[in-house]
Amino acid sequence: MNQIRCDESPMKEQLKLHIQEISDALHHSLQIIDNENHCMLSDLEAIQERFRRVESIAASFYMQCYLSAFSIQYSDLTIAVDHLSKRRHGALIVIQRNDPIEEHLHNGIPVGAKVSYSLLESIFYPGNPLHDGAVFMSYDQIVSAANVLPLSATIVENKKLGTRHRAAIGITERTDALALVVSEETGQTSFAYKGQLHPIIMSDIIV
Repeated sequence: MNQIRCDESPMKEQLKLHIQEISDALHHSLQIIDNENHCMLSDLEAIQERFRRVESIAASFYMQCYLSAFSIQYSDLTIAVDHLSKRRHGALIVIQRNDPIEEHLHNGIPVGAKVSYSLLESIFYPGNPLHDGAVFMSYDQIVSAANVLPLSATIVENKKLGTRHRAAIGITERTDALALVVSEETGQTSFAYKGQLHPIIMSDIIV
């Protein structure tokens, strides 16, 4: 697969469209704010929903740009995560970029196989001995599975984030790696980069 050209991504046009719609909605709200017969609460709820949507599209767009140059098997990776999300099979996949990350991994089991969506899905199938822990990917290879990652120490107070999410943030606080997380409770997919966690919609990035 060729590297994705972010400047030509259709998601960039989607972002522009959604941002323009938000701008128009805010402008309309300013025009009618003095109208005592109009309650703005429902308008504001709609604008909030549009903000959530544009945030997810933006996260999907930037994840694609951050990752595509570092994984030739990008399609297999995104298909696997999409399937895992739909089945609510928890997963944590760490993709190495420029920084070496082996020193931050512990107790991993060597795999040494080419990335494929079927292999990733089987690794994270509930009950598989390798499903607990993180898969470590480098370019087109699954290097190891069942890795223990350092947890982020900065978000301990956030009770809504589980161990997978804290581990994803932890490894990206220490390296420039990108980590994909699937929640087994909700099926929600997120990616962590530079210590920040962002929700994504897989249907936006399946290629």
